[in-house]
Amino acid sequence: MKQLSGAIHDLASEVVSVLRDGDHRSVAGAGAVRGDEAVLRVAAVRALGADVLLPTTLLRRPPEEPVLALVREAMRTYPPGPDASSATVWSHWAMERTVLRLTSTDGVPDRGGRRPTGAPPTAQPDVSDLESAPWQRLTHQLAVLGALAVPEADSAVAEVARRRSLDVSRGFVRAVRRRDWFQAAGAGRWLAAVRGAPGTLGLDTGLDFVLHMGGADPRVALHTHAARWMRATDPGGGEGAPS
Repeated sequence: MKQLSGAIHDLASEVVSVLRDGDHRSVAGAGAVRGDEAVLRVAAVRALGADVLLPTTLLRRPPEEPVLALVREAMRTYPPGPDASSATVWSHWAMERTVLRLTSTDGVPDRGGRRPTGAPPTAQPDVSDLESAPWQRLTHQLAVLGALAVPEADSAVAEVARRRSLDVSRGFVRAVRRRDWFQAAGAGRWLAAVRGAPGTLGLDTGLDFVLHMGGADPRVALHTHAARWMRATDPGGGEGAPS
């Protein structure tokens, strides 16, 4: 049976392929899977979180029902437990928020006050640990929460990243120097999402370098392609179109 790490690798690679090529392939895989493969696929979706829906979020396409069904199944099968880490709780919240935004007309409850099944609670998870974290740990945590770094991000995590963008920039440089490509890619994605990179950082060149050195890891490639896309589509951001 394919191990979970392999399933996560394959799923992240599918997302990267769609982002890189801009095509209309589904990230849910070709054809239906059953048995152990289906179990692994759902677990991989839970591990990757809202990034499974990133092509829809970034490329502004209608969400594909098979992909939405996988995300809903992952949320149902793997809800955060009472002792779940803050990263796990935030990841689950991001999945719920993304599904709600993509499947409702305006991303909010209807006029009768009803919320779609699985909609996130009004209150967001606690973010105090990020607010007080040293910049090194902040960068690490933000990389883990990279799926929340999307255009017009409005979560409490994004607000912390905006307020502490200089710390995130320091973390990006440190991660590159330490050859921690996943953390560097995650920090770069956050800087792109919150438009927080100082001009002296050279973020676009840095992202190219991170992709060149660490892009064999699809998680690194996913964060980097997302960051480059946001930079390229931000009028005051990137340099040129994503490639």
